[in-house]
Amino acid sequence: MLFVAAAGVGVTLLVATAAGMLGEERRIVRAFHAGLEMRPDASLIAYGTGRGVALSLFTEELVTVWDRGGWRLVYPLEALAGAELELDGEVAARIVRGEPGRRLEHAAVEDEVRLRLLFDDARHPDFEMRLWPCRKTGPAPGAPREAIADANRWMARIEAILKRSARAAVRTATPAARPDPGGEDLFSDAEDADALTS
Repeated sequence: MLFVAAAGVGVTLLVATAAGMLGEERRIVRAFHAGLEMRPDASLIAYGTGRGVALSLFTEELVTVWDRGGWRLVYPLEALAGAELELDGEVAARIVRGEPGRRLEHAAVEDEVRLRLLFDDARHPDFEMRLWPCRKTGPAPGAPREAIADANRWMARIEAILKRSARAAVRTATPAARPDPGGEDLFSDAEDADALTS
Protein backbone atom coordinates (compact mmCIF):
# COMPACT_ATOMS: atom_id res chain seq x y z
CA MET A 1 0.00 0.00 0.00
CA LEU A 2 2.83 2.36 0.86
CA PHE A 3 4.54 1.55 -2.40
CA VAL A 4 1.34 2.26 -4.37
CA ALA A 5 0.84 5.56 -2.51
CA ALA A 6 4.43 6.63 -3.13
CA ALA A 7 4.09 5.75 -6.81
CA GLY A 8 0.88 7.79 -7.01
CA VAL A 9 2.59 10.82 -5.46
CA GLY A 10 5.51 10.45 -7.85
CA VAL A 11 3.24 10.29 -10.89
CA THR A 12 1.30 13.34 -9.66
CA LEU A 13 4.49 15.35 -9.23
CA LEU A 14 5.72 14.23 -12.64
CA VAL A 15 2.48 15.28 -14.31
CA ALA A 16 2.49 18.63 -12.51
CA THR A 17 6.09 19.28 -13.56
CA ALA A 18 5.37 18.35 -17.17
CA ALA A 19 2.29 20.59 -17.20
CA GLY A 20 4.34 23.48 -15.90
CA MET A 21 7.09 22.94 -18.46
CA LEU A 22 4.56 22.73 -21.26
CA GLY A 23 2.52 25.73 -20.04
CA GLU A 24 1.93 28.51 -22.53
CA GLU A 25 3.79 31.24 -20.67
CA ARG A 26 6.83 29.10 -19.87
CA ARG A 27 7.15 27.88 -23.45
CA ILE A 28 6.85 31.40 -24.87
CA VAL A 29 9.40 32.79 -22.39
CA ARG A 30 11.82 30.00 -23.34
CA ALA A 31 11.32 30.94 -27.01
CA PHE A 32 12.13 34.59 -26.14
CA HIS A 33 15.40 33.54 -24.53
CA ALA A 34 16.29 31.21 -27.41
CA GLY A 35 15.57 33.87 -30.03
CA LEU A 36 17.42 36.73 -28.33
CA GLU A 37 20.03 34.48 -26.67
CA MET A 38 19.53 36.47 -23.48
CA ARG A 39 16.87 37.78 -21.13
CA PRO A 40 14.66 40.35 -22.94
CA ASP A 41 14.43 43.97 -21.81
CA ALA A 42 10.68 43.99 -22.49
CA SER A 43 8.13 41.36 -23.44
CA LEU A 44 4.40 41.01 -24.06
CA ILE A 45 2.35 37.79 -24.15
CA ALA A 46 -1.12 37.49 -25.67
CA TYR A 47 -2.46 34.92 -23.21
CA GLY A 48 -4.61 32.18 -24.68
CA THR A 49 -3.37 32.76 -28.24
CA GLY A 50 0.13 31.29 -27.91
CA ARG A 51 1.70 34.53 -29.20
CA GLY A 52 4.21 36.98 -27.79
CA VAL A 53 6.87 39.55 -28.60
CA ALA A 54 10.08 40.54 -26.82
CA LEU A 55 13.06 42.77 -27.51
CA SER A 56 16.63 43.28 -26.40
CA LEU A 57 18.25 46.71 -26.55
CA PHE A 58 21.67 45.11 -26.05
CA THR A 59 21.47 42.87 -29.15
CA GLU A 60 19.14 45.36 -30.92
CA GLU A 61 16.78 42.55 -31.89
CA LEU A 62 13.09 41.80 -31.57
CA VAL A 63 11.59 38.30 -31.56
CA THR A 64 8.02 37.35 -32.41
CA VAL A 65 6.72 34.01 -31.12
CA TRP A 66 3.62 32.00 -32.01
CA ASP A 67 2.19 28.50 -31.65
CA ARG A 68 3.02 28.65 -27.90
CA GLY A 69 6.72 28.96 -28.64
CA GLY A 70 6.73 26.38 -31.44
CA TRP A 71 7.75 29.05 -33.96
CA ARG A 72 9.68 32.28 -33.70
CA LEU A 73 11.14 34.94 -35.96
CA VAL A 74 13.93 37.37 -35.05
CA TYR A 75 14.12 40.86 -36.58
CA PRO A 76 16.78 43.54 -36.17
CA LEU A 77 15.28 46.59 -34.43
CA GLU A 78 16.02 48.66 -37.54
CA ALA A 79 13.45 46.51 -39.41
CA LEU A 80 10.70 47.69 -37.05
CA ALA A 81 8.54 50.08 -39.09
CA GLY A 82 5.73 50.86 -36.63
CA ALA A 83 2.67 49.58 -34.80
CA GLU A 84 -1.11 49.87 -34.75
CA LEU A 85 -3.55 49.54 -31.86
CA GLU A 86 -6.94 48.20 -32.94
CA LEU A 87 -10.07 48.46 -30.78
CA ASP A 88 -13.07 46.46 -32.00
CA GLY A 89 -11.59 46.20 -35.49
CA GLU A 90 -10.84 49.93 -35.90
CA VAL A 91 -7.35 51.46 -35.83
CA ALA A 92 -7.41 53.69 -32.74
CA ALA A 93 -3.70 54.59 -32.62
CA ARG A 94 -0.84 54.29 -35.07
CA ILE A 95 2.88 55.04 -35.15
CA VAL A 96 4.84 54.48 -38.38
CA ARG A 97 8.35 55.55 -39.31
CA GLY A 98 8.34 58.72 -41.38
CA GLU A 99 4.67 59.52 -40.73
CA PRO A 100 2.89 61.68 -38.15
CA GLY A 101 1.76 59.54 -35.23
CA ARG A 102 -1.91 59.02 -34.41
CA ARG A 103 -2.52 59.06 -30.65
CA LEU A 104 -5.19 57.13 -28.81
CA GLU A 105 -8.16 59.45 -28.30
CA HIS A 106 -10.81 57.07 -26.95
CA ALA A 107 -10.63 53.72 -25.22
CA ALA A 108 -14.19 52.37 -25.40
CA VAL A 109 -13.99 48.64 -26.08
CA GLU A 110 -16.77 46.11 -26.48
CA ASP A 111 -15.08 43.11 -28.09
CA GLU A 112 -11.37 43.16 -28.95
CA VAL A 113 -7.99 44.78 -28.31
CA ARG A 114 -5.28 43.97 -30.84
CA LEU A 115 -1.69 45.14 -31.27
CA ARG A 116 -0.15 44.88 -34.73
CA LEU A 117 3.58 45.32 -35.30
CA LEU A 118 4.80 46.43 -38.75
CA PHE A 119 8.16 45.46 -40.26
CA ASP A 120 10.26 46.30 -43.30
CA ASP A 121 10.17 42.67 -44.40
CA ALA A 122 8.48 41.55 -47.61
CA ARG A 123 7.97 37.97 -46.40
CA HIS A 124 6.80 38.76 -42.86
CA PRO A 125 5.55 42.37 -42.89
CA ASP A 126 3.44 42.25 -39.72
CA PHE A 127 2.70 40.39 -36.51
CA GLU A 128 -0.65 40.65 -34.76
CA MET A 129 -1.59 39.81 -31.17
CA ARG A 130 -5.06 39.73 -29.65
CA LEU A 131 -4.67 41.06 -26.12
CA TRP A 132 -8.38 41.01 -25.23
CA PRO A 133 -10.38 38.87 -24.71
CA CYS A 134 -7.82 36.56 -23.18
CA ARG A 135 -7.57 33.56 -20.94
CA LYS A 136 -7.02 34.83 -17.40
CA THR A 137 -3.81 33.11 -16.29
CA GLY A 138 -1.04 34.66 -14.23
CA PRO A 139 -0.40 38.29 -15.17
CA ALA A 140 -2.89 38.29 -18.06
CA PRO A 141 -5.10 41.42 -18.30
CA GLY A 142 -8.24 41.21 -16.19
CA ALA A 143 -10.12 43.91 -18.11
CA PRO A 144 -9.96 45.63 -21.54
CA ARG A 145 -8.40 48.77 -20.03
CA GLU A 146 -5.46 46.68 -18.78
CA ALA A 147 -4.94 45.23 -22.26
CA ILE A 148 -5.08 48.75 -23.73
CA ALA A 149 -2.51 49.94 -21.16
CA ASP A 150 -0.17 47.07 -22.14
CA ALA A 151 -0.57 47.93 -25.82
CA ASN A 152 -0.01 51.64 -25.16
CA ARG A 153 3.25 50.91 -23.35
CA TRP A 154 4.45 49.01 -26.40
CA MET A 155 3.31 51.80 -28.72
CA ALA A 156 5.39 54.26 -26.67
CA ARG A 157 8.34 51.88 -26.65
CA ILE A 158 8.18 51.45 -30.43
CA GLU A 159 7.93 55.21 -30.93
CA ALA A 160 11.09 55.68 -28.86
CA ILE A 161 12.92 53.04 -30.91
CA LEU A 162 11.88 54.70 -34.19
CA LYS A 163 13.00 58.12 -32.95
CA ARG A 164 16.35 56.73 -31.86
CA SER A 165 16.76 55.07 -35.26
CA ALA A 166 15.93 58.36 -37.02
CA ARG A 167 18.51 60.26 -34.95
CA ALA A 168 21.16 57.64 -35.74
CA ALA A 169 20.35 57.90 -39.46
CA VAL A 170 20.74 61.71 -39.36
CA ARG A 171 24.12 61.39 -37.61
CA THR A 172 25.30 58.88 -40.21
CA ALA A 173 24.15 61.02 -43.13
CA THR A 174 25.79 64.25 -41.82
CA PRO A 175 29.31 64.60 -43.31
CA ALA A 176 32.18 65.44 -40.98
CA ALA A 177 33.28 69.09 -41.00
CA ARG A 178 36.48 69.82 -42.91
CA PRO A 179 38.80 72.85 -42.68
CA ASP A 180 38.13 75.58 -45.26
CA PRO A 181 41.41 76.49 -46.99
CA GLY A 182 39.96 79.85 -48.05
CA GLY A 183 38.82 80.78 -44.57
CA GLU A 184 40.80 80.86 -41.33
CA ASP A 185 44.57 80.64 -41.33
CA LEU A 186 45.46 76.98 -40.97
CA PHE A 187 48.55 77.86 -38.93
CA SER A 188 48.58 79.21 -35.44
CA ASP A 189 52.25 80.13 -35.67
CA ALA A 190 53.46 82.41 -38.50
CA GLU A 191 56.97 80.92 -38.32
CA ASP A 192 55.62 77.46 -39.10
CA ALA A 193 53.89 78.86 -42.17
CA ASP A 194 57.09 80.56 -43.36
CA ALA A 195 59.06 77.38 -42.83
CA LEU A 196 56.60 75.41 -44.92
CA THR A 197 56.70 77.84 -47.84
CA SER A 198 60.50 78.33 -47.87
